[in-house]
Amino acid sequence: MVQPKCKEEVNENNKTAATLFTEEHKELAREGERWMKNTAASCMVVGTLIAAVMFSTAFTIPGGNDDKTDLPLFLKHDEFFVFAVCNAFSMFASSTSMLMFLGILTARFSEKDFLQSLPMKVIIGLLCLFLSIVTMMIAFGSSIFMTLNNRLSWVEIPVILLTLIPITLFCILQFPLLIHIIHCTFVSTISSKPDKHPLQVS
Repeated sequence: MVQPKCKEEVNENNKTAATLFTEEHKELAREGERWMKNTAASCMVVGTLIAAVMFSTAFTIPGGNDDKTDLPLFLKHDEFFVFAVCNAFSMFASSTSMLMFLGILTARFSEKDFLQSLPMKVIIGLLCLFLSIVTMMIAFGSSIFMTLNNRLSWVEIPVILLTLIPITLFCILQFPLLIHIIHCTFVSTISSKPDKHPLQVS
C-alpha cells in the first residue's frame, strides 16, 4: 500500500511512480493486448459455431414431429426433456461467451482494465464456453440415445464415453489457463503477495 501523498512524488527525472510504471511496461501491455485479442477471437469463433448449431438444432428436433398433432414424437421421453434443456442452456451459454469475448475485442486495454475487467471477461467467457460444450455434448448424446435406443440397446455406454472426449480435452487444454487467471486476479490480490502478471502464461 502506498500513501496518497507518495503517489504524487517525482524522481530525479521529474516522473511519478505511475508515469514510470507506464513507460517501463509499454511492451508488456502490447503483448497482453495482442494475446487477449487472439484468444478472444479464437474462442469467439468456437462460441459462434456452437450457438449456430444449437439454434438450428432447436428447429430440427430428433425423431421429427407427428403428422397429426405436429408434436415431437419423443415428447414423452425423459431423454427429450434433457435434450431440450441442454440445447437451450448451450445456446444461452455460448451467446454469453460470445458477448464476453466481444467485450474483450472492443476494450480500450488501459492499465486499469488489465487488473480485473479484462481477466473477469476471460474467466466468464471460458466458463460459459465450457458449459456450452458440456451441454452441447449432453444434448447430442441424448439425441443419439433416443434415436438408436430401440435398435441398439448397448448404445448408451459408447455415447457417454464419446461425449466425454471433447469435454476432457477442453479441461486439459484450457483449465490450467483459467485457474492461473483466477489465481492472479483474486487470490494474489487478496493475499497481497507478488505474483506473475495474469498474461504471463508459461
